[in-house]
Amino acid sequence: MAFLVKKYGGTSVGTVERIQHVAKSLKEAHDAGDKLVVVVSAMSGETNKLVSMAREVQPAVVDVRELDVLLSTGEQVTIALLSMALKELGVDACSYTGAQVKILTDDSHSKARIVSIDTKRIEADLDQGRIVVVAGFQGVDEQGDITTLGRGGSDTSAVALAAALKCDECQIFTDVDGVYTTDPRVESRARRLDRITFEEMLEMASLGSKVLQIRAVEFAGKYNVPLRVLSSFKPGNGTLITYDDEENSMEQALVSGIAFNRDEAQITVTGVADTPGTAFAILGPISELNVEVDMIIQNIGANDTTDFTFTVHRDEYQRVMDFLTSRQEQLGAASITGNDRIAKVSIVGVGMRSHAGIASRMFKSLSESSINMRLITTSEIKISVVIDEKYLELGVRALHEEFGLAESEVVA
Repeated sequence: MAFLVKKYGGTSVGTVERIQHVAKSLKEAHDAGDKLVVVVSAMSGETNKLVSMAREVQPAVVDVRELDVLLSTGEQVTIALLSMALKELGVDACSYTGAQVKILTDDSHSKARIVSIDTKRIEADLDQGRIVVVAGFQGVDEQGDITTLGRGGSDTSAVALAAALKCDECQIFTDVDGVYTTDPRVESRARRLDRITFEEMLEMASLGSKVLQIRAVEFAGKYNVPLRVLSSFKPGNGTLITYDDEENSMEQALVSGIAFNRDEAQITVTGVADTPGTAFAILGPISELNVEVDMIIQNIGANDTTDFTFTVHRDEYQRVMDFLTSRQEQLGAASITGNDRIAKVSIVGVGMRSHAGIASRMFKSLSESSINMRLITTSEIKISVVIDEKYLELGVRALHEEFGLAESEVVA
């Protein structure tokens, strides 16, 4: 018997038949004695459809308060249908919107942050033996206005409820059966990980892995909520995401996974003055454009000048290039060049903390595949390199082989 929060994404509840399948699975767990709180997303495609309708009505600027009211209806449909499906199977269930629970947030519409959760109503239902079904992605602010939590909001709702209720585990059901050493579509021998630490999962998510949203992993790590990624469509134990411990760290693989991101672009400002404030003169105005900068490298050039290189999301590349080019004379730059056909490849693993030579193995492997590295950055548990996009898949497979991450291999 366990106390669990189970979250089902849009593909898991994308049709009535899939909702009925989820209901049968929940009934089995409930019959086995588990206490269950279920968090669901809108049916797949529903949120995008609602956003499109809003933009038809308000083509220029959509009112964010009204958009939150609109988008929250997607999850409301799902919680009602799932509760009905459970009752049809003879299981007592009750559905709640975020406002009914109540999940209190700040008033930042479309990207609200959770402030607190009132668990009394949920706990009363659980004591009566009910399955509680809660709408993910939404809450309510102090004024009683509906808010939504932004991208990955349903995962965040589930983790927050698990933390507030002090559940044994938060289970995230998706269309994949866990976290893999890399994307199986790139490396067919990618291996599902039985276990990964919060630190590693945060790095993997930030570096391009799409299995979990960064915000949900951060929340789980902060409140020490064990997370498990499972498939809605096939049985298995999935991947457990939790804190590292001494017993497991002794057997920790040097590298747990290979993450990558295709949506990168590189910009280089050359020949600017090598004086204090140069970096701010370049990046300060860019931050005011609400553009996130990722990797940053500064090299000392000739004649008291410096070259400044950084990466941005590919969607922002042309906007930043145009902006910097318009300020080239003001910056005193000799040239401003860019490349929007690069990719970032990273190795991640807490085992890297206590082992030397990991970087040299990475660089050697890429060199043997004739892959040139444009930029390199490191942290305690990751090494990232920028390479030409056309070599991305070759590089991922080479590194996967080098660190023995395939199913039949043992990391050495």
